[in-house]
Formats: sequence, structure tokens, C-alpha cells
Amino acid sequence: MARVNTSGRTETIVDVIREAFAPLMRADPVAFRAKYRKMALDPHAFYRGSACLFYNDVTQESEDWCDHGSERIWIHGDLHVENFGTYLNSDGRLIFDVNDFDEAYLGRYVWDLQRFVASLALIGWQKALPEDAVRKLIARYLRSYLAQVDHYARTDDDDDFGINLDNADGPVLVALESARCLRRADLLDEVTVLTKGVRRFADDGGARRLDREERRKVVAAFRDYLETIPESKRFDRSLFYELRDVVGMSGFGIGSAGLPAYNVLVEGYSQALDNDVVLSMKQANIPAVSRFVDSAEVDDYFEHEGHRTAVSQRALQVHTDPLLGHTLLDGIGYVVREMSPYEVDLDWANINEPEDMQAVVELLGRATAKVHCASDEDSEQDLVDIQVEKAIVDSLKGRRREFNEWLCQWGIDYAMRVREDHTMFVDAFREGRMGIAAT
Repeated sequence: MARVNTSGRTETIVDVIREAFAPLMRADPVAFRAKYRKMALDPHAFYRGSACLFYNDVTQESEDWCDHGSERIWIHGDLHVENFGTYLNSDGRLIFDVNDFDEAYLGRYVWDLQRFVASLALIGWQKALPEDAVRKLIARYLRSYLAQVDHYARTDDDDDFGINLDNADGPVLVALESARCLRRADLLDEVTVLTKGVRRFADDGGARRLDREERRKVVAAFRDYLETIPESKRFDRSLFYELRDVVGMSGFGIGSAGLPAYNVLVEGYSQALDNDVVLSMKQANIPAVSRFVDSAEVDDYFEHEGHRTAVSQRALQVHTDPLLGHTLLDGIGYVVREMSPYEVDLDWANINEPEDMQAVVELLGRATAKVHCASDEDSEQDLVDIQVEKAIVDSLKGRRREFNEWLCQWGIDYAMRVREDHTMFVDAFREGRMGIAAT
């Protein structure tokens, strides 16, 4: 990828980011000031918060690595090194996998790979790794990804593959072992209090009590959400899903700043106090990639962005959260999922040596192939009706070495661009050009 003339690049950064976030900035300028300050911390934080800029760039590039249908598959949409972690799947197994499907959409499989390798190169730069070491990490990730794609292409009945306690090692195994030690009661004790033997949300930690009218709307939206849970994943309604409390929330991470949200406390499997369930009901956002592709057909398929998020996650994740669903509130789509006590994100703070990083990216490559090639048993979408693994294999037939060289160079070059973009973004924010005053 050729280096970009910096003349006019600041204007591109300002225009793309402001256009993508204008409605949310108007709705909650304080949250977006916090988002921009987090993005200003370092180039990788900026990269995480600017997926719209990434797609503005890659959709203008000319590349021929996608064919045979692989130019229109389900993609994660925001695949960076920090979007991996543990979850408890619907089979009751702890799995290490890709997480956070808010940006999921249809697009070229290579866009997920590009977004990941640029992120990896940025982390490598922050850890002062030589360029050759970064190239080896990207190559290791790609080899692992393609090996797993090949496996899916050869096998018809291995959708149950997953990185778990039996086959993980290194920092990934540490994350899984940490998740195994967590308890639902600990999460409940953190966010709730007992009042006359019944749990309710604690009046702290950012929780906001609702007035009568807002609560009525949220309760109605919750009841509508229950109808969106697949039949095979529904629990006995005689007890499970009984609503105990609801509060408004704010202050999500870099990617979700300014999005209204609610926490809903429901009765669990029994009347015991240690198995109540906390659900997150969050307004779904427009995925970044959809702003830069012809999205008419795809958008017509979905009722709203909450529906799109839930359908996308089931298309990208095997044995997904049995509580995943969607609803409407004031005509706006919300995605609903469990606030799981078993989620542990991959911690890169202590993954510093190239050898340790190689072991990690090998597993992340396999996890990426899994989201592209395998879906949940209750995935009902029919927007992608091809064998994705075969399409990817056919697209790269006889060109894998060339593809590896291109992707390595692209990741290193784009990471350099992000570092330059970060500096321009910080200057523009300080100068009050991002749509929100810096003070």
C-alpha cells in the first residue's frame, strides 16, 4: 500500500469520523468527549475507535483476493487484537473466541484479516518489536487462519471446533482458567444489593433509576425481546425471565460511547439468589462497513440494527449465548444479551516476547477462520448461501505466498498510517474540529 500524502488527510479524518458519529455526538456530547480522549491515548486506541476511517480507506483500494462469493460473506467488522476473549457457550463449555459483534456485517473476508493485521502491527510497534518480527507474527496468523479454513473445506461435520481448556495453551489458556474460577454470584454481588431477600440493582456504578414512563417502555421492550429468542434456546418461562429490576446505564467502551443502554435483572433457573441473570439491553449502532458499500439489499433484510446484530452474531459464532435477542424501544433497535460472569478478555499487557505472541496469534488465526466458516445451529439467515471455506480456498488457489507477502506489507504500512492519523486526530480534537470542544 502506497504511503499517503498528508495534505488533506486531516480533513478526511475529521469528515469521516464526524459524519459517522454525528447523531450520537448530538445525543451525548459528554460521552463522546470521553471517547475521543480515550482514542487520543495512543495509536491503537485511536484505531479501535475509528473503524469508519478504516473502511473509508480499504473500500477505495483495488485488490483481487476475493472471488467465488468470498467478497460477500459474514464478517466481524472490527477484528482487532483486543476483540478476543472467553465466553460460556450454550453447551456449557468455556470457549475462547472472537467477541463483540456490534460491527458485524457482510463484506470481503480479507477486510477482517486486514483490520486484524494492522492492529497486530500497531501492538508490535508499541512493544518495540523489529519489523521482521512483526512480519513473522502476521505470517503466523495467516498460516493458522488458512490451515483452519482448509480443515473446514475438507470436513463436513466439524462445526463444533473451538479453542477450549483442552486444546489451548499460553496466555489463552490462562484466560480460560481465569474464567473458570469466576462465579455468577460474584458478578451479582458486584452490581446488586439484597432488599428484603430479593436482589435489586445497586444505586451506583453508573446505574440510573427510571421514571415510571421510561420503565414502562423498557419493560414492554423486554417482553418483546423474549419472543426473539430461538425456540431451541428458550428456558421454562414459569420461572426463568421473571423481571426483578431495571436501570439505565451509560459509559460503554470506546466503540459504544453515547449509545443508550439498560441493565435488566431477571430470575434465573431457580429462586436461589445466586443464579439470577443480568441482561444488557443496548442500542445497536450502524456498522461502519455499511457506510461504504452498497447496503440496500442487506438493510432490507433486517428489521432494525438490533435485529442485524443478533442475526450477525448467530451467523458468526457457534453455540451462541442462549439469551441473545433483540427488541425495539421508541422505534430504535436494541440488542439484548447476557452480561456474562465468565468473560475474560485476552490481556496483552504481559504478552511481550515474539515467541509468546506467536503462540497467541496462531490461536487467533484459527478463531478468525471459525467465525468466517461456522455458524450457530439457530442461525436462520440466508444472505450467505455459499460454502465460505471453499470460496476462500478457491480465491487464493496458487497465490497463497503472494497473498502472505501482500498482507504482511499492507499491515505494516497501514499501521504506520494509523500512527500518523492518530497525531492528526489529536491535533484536530485539541483545535475543536471534531464536532466537540476538547474542554
